[in-house]
Amino acid sequence: MNTKRRNFISFLKSKFTIRVWLAIMLLVAVSIAFLWTIQLGLFERSYIDAAVNEMENRVEPIIEDIDSYGMEEAVSYISAAVHGKVFLLDGDGDLLYAYGIGLPAVLDEVDESMMHYFSENLEQVLAGQDYEQLIRDDRQDLKLAQGIPANYKGQNYAIFTFTYMDEISAMQVVNLQQLFVLSVALAVAAGFLAFLLARHLVKPLKTIEKAVNRMTEGDLTAKPGLTRSDELGQLSDSVEKLGISLQRVDVLRKEVIANVSHELRAPLSVIIGYSEMVRDISGKDETKRTEHMDLIIQEAERLSRMVSDIMDYSQFQSGYIVLKKSETDLYALVESEVIYARKVAAPYRISILLENGIGAVSLYLDPIKMSQVLRNLLNNAINNTKDGETITVSIARQNSVVRAEVKNPGPAIPPEEQEIIWERYRKSQHQGSRREGTGIGLSIVSTILEAHGIKYGVESANGTNTFWFEINQ
Repeated sequence: MNTKRRNFISFLKSKFTIRVWLAIMLLVAVSIAFLWTIQLGLFERSYIDAAVNEMENRVEPIIEDIDSYGMEEAVSYISAAVHGKVFLLDGDGDLLYAYGIGLPAVLDEVDESMMHYFSENLEQVLAGQDYEQLIRDDRQDLKLAQGIPANYKGQNYAIFTFTYMDEISAMQVVNLQQLFVLSVALAVAAGFLAFLLARHLVKPLKTIEKAVNRMTEGDLTAKPGLTRSDELGQLSDSVEKLGISLQRVDVLRKEVIANVSHELRAPLSVIIGYSEMVRDISGKDETKRTEHMDLIIQEAERLSRMVSDIMDYSQFQSGYIVLKKSETDLYALVESEVIYARKVAAPYRISILLENGIGAVSLYLDPIKMSQVLRNLLNNAINNTKDGETITVSIARQNSVVRAEVKNPGPAIPPEEQEIIWERYRKSQHQGSRREGTGIGLSIVSTILEAHGIKYGVESANGTNTFWFEINQ
């Protein structure tokens, strides 16, 4: 069995295909039933009404001019006009004349059923009221019976006509035959079109289903790839967006695993090593025990900061963090972070000088993320500054550009390393030999600044390393 045949059989077995086909066929069946109802209930009556109006138009002039025709001649003309039988009865109910299609009929041959019909309706017609009735005989032939009041020389008469509606019956039969053929053709065509429509709907659904199945099997790059503007196209786009979101989750998972496995081992090893040392060696020596416990606490705190940085960086890389910008005073942010950094730098007798040449400056930023940028830059400067030296933080404006700088003294950063220091786990200088950082601080800085669309960089000259960023006001 080839692939096309298997796909066709699979298509036929689809429950959705069957439902679509049945729904369309049900609609067609309702339409056909409506056509038959209209044909049987409305068109036949319309044909009859048209025929009756035509006969009345031919009979009315004769009735109006009956005095000039004469009674018998008028009855003859009327029978020819209606192409049927005509009977004339006087006020006493006596049958005076009978004609059939313009020819006289034998009065004695009028059967009792006809006379009974005359007697039932004679009084109504003599009173001047028209009468009309459709009659179907045993053979289902259609006849039109009419009662027409007439006045001849001051006397009231009743004229009864019986017209076989052969043409209408034949037309009705032809119409019903044509409607039957049309119904069959419509059902066949609708069935075929319903099949094509169901296939048109099911095929993209199958494509979407295959993409989803591939995603469940681990291929998060799977896409339906439908280019449609209808609801199926929207569903395809939603599946693609789902795939992108799942890829982000997968990236976040991989980032967290990679970062945790890479960075947490060192502080954990230190914590475990000094804990064993306290247990086995320095437990009774208060001075050494305190020293070792301080190192354990320091490493534990660093480990906590590292976990936070790893999570922030991983979330940024996977696209999960959205900036929440607002009008923010950059100087207030810098001042707040400098105050915090001075506490961190105090044990090393490092001074942090804040220079602000523009005062308060309002910019459209995410204040929380920019605080994180400033803190990481200051921590980087503290880690790479010798004891007793000074770090300078400055804010200045040149035209419409606000520039913030963090300067620390230290050996020059080689030009080839000035780009890679922004990558995670890439470090260039460690002259301070401190462990305040987490190893990915500058990576977080670059990620946040790029998300803001802020230009940044590093300059190294004359024994000073300057980390800066510029914001268009």
